[in-house]
Amino acid sequence: MSGTTPGTAARTDGPASPTTTRTLQPLPGSAVSRFLSDGWITTRRNLMKIIRVPDILVFTLLQPIMFVLLFTYVFGAAIDIPGGDYTSFLMAGIFAQTVVFGSTYSGSAMAQDLKDGIIDRFRTLPMSGAAVLVGRTNGDLVINGLSMLVMMGTGFIVGWRVESSPLEFLAGVALLLLFAYAFSWLMAFLGMSVRSPEIINNVSFLVLFPITFISNAFVPAEELPGPLRTFAEWNPVTSLVQACRDLFGNTPDGFVPGDAWTVQNPILTVLIGIVLLLVVFVPVSIAKFASLGKK
Repeated sequence: MSGTTPGTAARTDGPASPTTTRTLQPLPGSAVSRFLSDGWITTRRNLMKIIRVPDILVFTLLQPIMFVLLFTYVFGAAIDIPGGDYTSFLMAGIFAQTVVFGSTYSGSAMAQDLKDGIIDRFRTLPMSGAAVLVGRTNGDLVINGLSMLVMMGTGFIVGWRVESSPLEFLAGVALLLLFAYAFSWLMAFLGMSVRSPEIINNVSFLVLFPITFISNAFVPAEELPGPLRTFAEWNPVTSLVQACRDLFGNTPDGFVPGDAWTVQNPILTVLIGIVLLLVVFVPVSIAKFASLGKK
């Protein structure tokens, strides 16, 4: 009598079980529709994470409130802004600083997902790698949008007002969010490069503190010493801040932002910067994601 049971022979000699041969395949549909669907799913996943861990959102929203109150009531009396008041001068700087800091969450979140093995799971699924990055950066965009609402409400309470048209105001908000979104792709690339949340956080602050504080965000660039003034005038954050002041109608009367072309044409400078960030770091980040796990 054979040493195998009939059932075993059937499994050995017959056709392979569907569970052993089937592989995950992309759902039917065009590449564009699959990309949009995957992007929405990953975006929703990141938003659900915020809901389930509300501490992330709470502390993200508390930081801009703290900066508004700190600079308005602690430093405002010591900083003189000819032709205007410090609160109006300050708010554009707080807006820019907050959205730039908020975009770093993409980097730390990507590094954390790599550490936890979430990215490896995504890579085994029949989904677009670009959609994972789109979902991650979209999550940052939502957080920055909520931060903007909180900051504007806080600014209104302490005396900030918009002195321009509604269209110019909306253009300023859009410019801030677009810059933050483009910057998120840079941070996502760094997050995939270092693969450690601790390292990306340290790197982020080493880079972001100088470019936000050595700018015209909190004091006029002309009051900085020579080398720092030159750095501030060519600093992209300075252009972003000045563009928002112009669009919100908060530029003091007679205020001269500097002699550099970047601060004389701040809106165009920011738009060029946004395009460059997206053109460079969207494909680079997608290629980096595709290379993860390869030897």
